[in-house]
This record gives sequence, C-alpha cells and structure tokens, in this order.
Amino acid sequence: MPADLLTAISEGPWTLVVMFALVLADAVVVVVPGEIAVTAAGALSTATGSPPLAAVIGVAALAAFCGDALCFAIGRRVGLGRWRWMRDTRVQRAFDWARRRLTRGTATVVFTARFIPFARLAVNLTAGATRVPARRFLPIAAVAATAWASYQAVIGAAIGALLPDAPLLAVLASIAVALALGVVIDVLSARVARGRAARGADDTDPDTPRPTTAEDR
Repeated sequence: MPADLLTAISEGPWTLVVMFALVLADAVVVVVPGEIAVTAAGALSTATGSPPLAAVIGVAALAAFCGDALCFAIGRRVGLGRWRWMRDTRVQRAFDWARRRLTRGTATVVFTARFIPFARLAVNLTAGATRVPARRFLPIAAVAATAWASYQAVIGAAIGALLPDAPLLAVLASIAVALALGVVIDVLSARVARGRAARGADDTDPDTPRPTTAEDR
C-alpha cells in the first residue's frame, strides 16, 4: 500500500512542485533539504517511471538557479550587514573568505560553492554585495545549478534502478545516501581547512566556512 501510494503521488505534478519549492528555499535557508528532495525525486524517476528524470533535472536546475540569483540580488540590495545574523562573527568570516575567493576566480568559487550549502549562501550574497557583474555571475550560476541538479538526480536514479520493484525503499535509500554525501563533504571541507592552517599557506585568509552538515538538516 505505501508503495502504491508513492507511485500515485509521483505520477502527479506535486513531486516536481514540492521539489522546486525545497530547492529554491535551500538556496536561502541552508537547513532546508534541497539535495535530499532532488535525490529522492531521481530515485522515484527510475523506480516508478515518474516523474521523468529529465524533468527532475530541469526543474531542480531552474530552482537552484533562481535561488542563487535571489541571493545575489539580496546581496546587491542589502549588502552584508543589514540583518543581525549577518553580523555574527562566523558569518562575517565566511563573507571575508568568499570575498577573497571571488577576487581570485569568480567562476571557480561560484561553481564549487553550489555543492556546499553554507559556502553557497556566503558566495552568492557576497558576489552581489561586491558588485560582481550580473552578466558574469548569472551564466556561471546557471551552469553550476545544472551540474548540481544532474549530480543529485543521477545519484537518486542509480539507486532507483537498483531497486525498481521497491520504490519506497529506493526513496529511503536515496535519502540515506544524500545524508551520507553531506557528511563526507563536510569532513573533506574540514580537512582542507585544517591542512591550510597547518601549512600556514595564507595567514590572513580565514578557514573555509564550515558547510551545513547533513545532520543539521
């Protein structure tokens, strides 16, 4: 019965609508499970045949791009100190880190940050506040959003393909994998930060901001 209900839900439009809303919100509020939503939709795509994988990727990419563009616009409009949470010491350090990275290479940091929740927020807000040209930021953000959406959806689709007769199990497994990947990204980011500090590569450059972990979601 749960599997039949899940199949019926996946055949309607609401899977893509809910996924779009979660991914859009995730760009601004990092604790929203946008990655999990896309991975689960990818699993549904192959386990039940609906929604189509191309639609999952397209809708997720559009939502991610809109969210990143919204953060860019907020940064340009209000700057990096308007609201109380922006003035927190850790947040300000993250903005400083993003500012330094953007001056070294906009494309690299915008693309990479799309895959790391808190870094993504810091980079997009800072790009807007530091007046990175929209004609430069937006195409990079679009490519990054598409790559991110493809990555998340294909992971879910692979799990769904392994469990074609158990859509509910496929969705649960995809959620577990998405959470595990979040933990791995967090651990690797922390190791990179510690390695830079140990080498003393740049005493004036703050550590890479700690991304929101999958456990925080």
